[in-house]
Amino acid sequence: MHTENLAQYRCPLCQQALLLTEKSYRCINKHSFDQAKQGYVNLLPVQFKHSKEPGDNKAMVQARRAFLDKGYYQPLLDSMLALYQKYGDKTAAVFDAGCGEGFYTHQHKTEHNSVYGVDIAKETIKIAAKRYQDCFYSVATLADLPFNDGHFGWLYSVYAPILENEFTRILQDKGYLLTVTPADNHLFELKALIYRQANKHDTAKQVIKQLTLIEEQRLNYPMNFSNSDDVLNLLAMTPFAFKASKELINQLKQQKEFSCQADFVLRLYQK
Repeated sequence: MHTENLAQYRCPLCQQALLLTEKSYRCINKHSFDQAKQGYVNLLPVQFKHSKEPGDNKAMVQARRAFLDKGYYQPLLDSMLALYQKYGDKTAAVFDAGCGEGFYTHQHKTEHNSVYGVDIAKETIKIAAKRYQDCFYSVATLADLPFNDGHFGWLYSVYAPILENEFTRILQDKGYLLTVTPADNHLFELKALIYRQANKHDTAKQVIKQLTLIEEQRLNYPMNFSNSDDVLNLLAMTPFAFKASKELINQLKQQKEFSCQADFVLRLYQK
């Protein structure tokens, strides 16, 4: 199912190496984590969960998958891959923090690297592992990642929480962290339909202090919709979906055309 490399994880309970034996990952202290039939492994012990099913629910996952499959975020993906091609060590391991259904994860895979995706939502990891079998996927928390220090040469986070200490720990010396966050006008037209006074995103706050900022890019382009399902999927994958009224949902269903901005900030840091 995978390349010649076996996944390299460490035990979330005792931090010892996990070895895959007969479809179970085991450490020397006999902690065991079964590999699911889809190929992923759940490395989120029940005592580390803050809810029964943490992360995005199934409806959000399906909406995001349908939206991303239509290519609306292709310019973002192209910008991310261009930075990887420009700076990345193509043989070093790659890590997608908060990988969701693996849309960005698998597109970083080459014949020379190993690519890992982690998400706290089991439903998303199940989809990713089943669909993109050339990458390694696990359920885990970004606050305590199941990897040894300095394991990755390239790490990226698209809208996921940026946990600098943990990300820095698993990065190699001279390794890179790429963060993608919303810029001022991201989805502003959609937000304006929901909120009486829609605020622009605050992009002034830079959370990374330990790493060196190498490059910063602003990516802005219009997304033009002629299918109401795509707009509804976009809405469903955003945090402000919960604020949308039934009237607004019906209004969007009736609209034949809609346009809003995609607006991102990409920041590349080096350890």
